[in-house]
Amino acid sequence: MKNVIYTLVLFFIAMSANAQCAMCRAALESSDSGIKPEAVNDGIVYLMIFPYLLVALIGYAIYRLRKKKIKPEMVG
Repeated sequence: MKNVIYTLVLFFIAMSANAQCAMCRAALESSDSGIKPEAVNDGIVYLMIFPYLLVALIGYAIYRLRKKKIKPEMVG
């Protein structure tokens, strides 16, 4: 359970980072299209959440399945 909490804390700390890919940064710096860089950063973070969320859910499902298999062995 501690690992899950540490992972969540690390995930939310990482969300506050201001990062951009090189292509997005170049596009925002070269054009004066009125797009705010913060909006692009928010979009990148939004798109980045779902792969990590899927991996976390699959990992949690595997953890639960392994924990269920261990319980009957301990009883019998």
